[in-house]
Amino acid sequence: MLKQLPIILLPKPVLRQVAKEVATGAIKTSEIQKLISSMKETLKNTADGVGLAAPQVGESLRIFLVSEEAEYVDNKKLPESVEKRSEDKKRDWKYFVYINPVVKKISKGKIEYPEGCLSVPGKFGIVKRNEKITVEAYDETGRKFTRGASKFFARVIQHELDHLNGTIFIDKVERYLDVPSNGTKGKGEMENESSIFMK
Repeated sequence: MLKQLPIILLPKPVLRQVAKEVATGAIKTSEIQKLISSMKETLKNTADGVGLAAPQVGESLRIFLVSEEAEYVDNKKLPESVEKRSEDKKRDWKYFVYINPVVKKISKGKIEYPEGCLSVPGKFGIVKRNEKITVEAYDETGRKFTRGASKFFARVIQHELDHLNGTIFIDKVERYLDVPSNGTKGKGEMENESSIFMK
């Protein structure tokens, strides 16, 4: 049975450390494979998570996951309601694994968008990030790959890359958003913001 790991919250020091690279020869070891499987299970069981970095489960290693849901967001547009969001979360999403990711290319153009973080519950804010990014990394089989991403998927990658460098989204927030604890949209500017996904 897959093990679900507890999400590490600020101010735990591991979230502010620069994570260590994983030796390529260690990727297929049971230790790393168990960690990746447990991270997938943990992300699967979060209410709003679309990405998860190893430091968020207490392991200072350069590994992160991005849910296939991020592609859905870009291709199908954001769910229009909390109810629709809950239905979508029940899908059996695939998870993309990035080990020792290196940024190869990044666009100059940036986009503002609301963000949250599983390690900083209850805080949401507008963060400006690059619109496109290309990353080289290893997958869970030890195969090196290069992937380009844009829009929301690119945002999730950048959010997770920050985690590997000890940076949290609150370090980059331009303005905070008032989001009611029941997950519904609040008044004012939140009425004009799309659903917030946490990474």
